[in-house]
Amino acid sequence: MSDIILELRGINKDYMQEKTPVPVLKNIFFSVKEGEYVAIMGPSGSGKSTMMNIIGCLDKQTSGSYSFDGTDISKCRDKQLSMIRNRKIGFVFQNFNLMPRQSALENVELPLLYAGVKKSERKKRAKEALERVGLEERVKFKPTQLSGGQKQRVAIARAIVNRPRLLLADEPTGALDTKSGEQIMELFSRLNDEGVTIVMITHELEIAQCAKRIVYIRDGELFNSEEVGAQ
Repeated sequence: MSDIILELRGINKDYMQEKTPVPVLKNIFFSVKEGEYVAIMGPSGSGKSTMMNIIGCLDKQTSGSYSFDGTDISKCRDKQLSMIRNRKIGFVFQNFNLMPRQSALENVELPLLYAGVKKSERKKRAKEALERVGLEERVKFKPTQLSGGQKQRVAIARAIVNRPRLLLADEPTGALDTKSGEQIMELFSRLNDEGVTIVMITHELEIAQCAKRIVYIRDGELFNSEEVGAQ
């Protein structure tokens, strides 16, 4: 497990507030190896969402460098960035971000549609992804017919359907009750055991402890990682 998938080197991010730069991330060094399961933990306003947006190629740093899967992200044009987001990063959001009028299967197919995968292959792979998250019986259900936990499973199936290099989860249990949250964490652990690399953003210690490594962010600064559980 020596291949580094992503590496942030000296990342700074400022936002302008009435012509004054306000630092949000300060000199961040962070790397993730293939097969790792890392939690980035910090309170609200600590900079963790900004860090996630940079890792997910949704935002760019003010200074420093970021390489993902061997590519220098700062040199990428928008088209290349959107291809990386579509094919190499699977996103799981707190509020699921599902299309309300589409079935579970159609929601999971979306990244494959954008990637130009033909229809028969899309359906096959989307069904396989739903099976991996235990929703093979719910392929025709629309989001309104699913519980919160089931919606998040559909979102996870959508995130893994393109076989991404990285699964990036932002507060994945934030909108769920405790039991559903535990089930989602069990699913993440199983996916990681199957070889999926996961970076998860959370403000809850109990959720962070499901990961194999925790890094802490506070006031835009990253603190030493902590190994948890058996590697």
